[in-house]
Amino acid sequence: MLRLLAGLVAGVAVGWQRTLQRKSAGLRTFGLVGIGTAAAASLFSETLHPDAASRVVQGVLTGIGFLGAGLIIHRNGEMNPHGLTTAAAVWVTASLGCAAGLGKWLVTLTATVLVLVLLALDHSVERRLQGRPPMPEHDEETGPSPD
Repeated sequence: MLRLLAGLVAGVAVGWQRTLQRKSAGLRTFGLVGIGTAAAASLFSETLHPDAASRVVQGVLTGIGFLGAGLIIHRNGEMNPHGLTTAAAVWVTASLGCAAGLGKWLVTLTATVLVLVLLALDHSVERRLQGRPPMPEHDEETGPSPD
């Protein structure tokens, strides 16, 4: 039960951040990914076959890529895809759920905190690191920033 709860908490934490950013996948999606992958990993973590958990984790992380691919879209022929960060966050949440399901508490906690810190960075930080000035925030006069 603790493993499932840890997967759920990790998923909900990431989903809460994505919900605050008004992204397409949010609290429920990430919570489901976290608890689902924790359940799958925990089912096979203590079997007589030592490689069973490894195969389950490999299958889960490969399969979750299809869910992430569905989150990536191209708008009106634009060259830049949208949804890459959310898709990556779904994949990472699956990894967090697997870690929780395998009882890897320190990995689950540390990785969840690092994911939340990374997702908290906005485009202005990226632009500064690239040596470009930050874009103005969205308002009625200038419209949304292109990032």
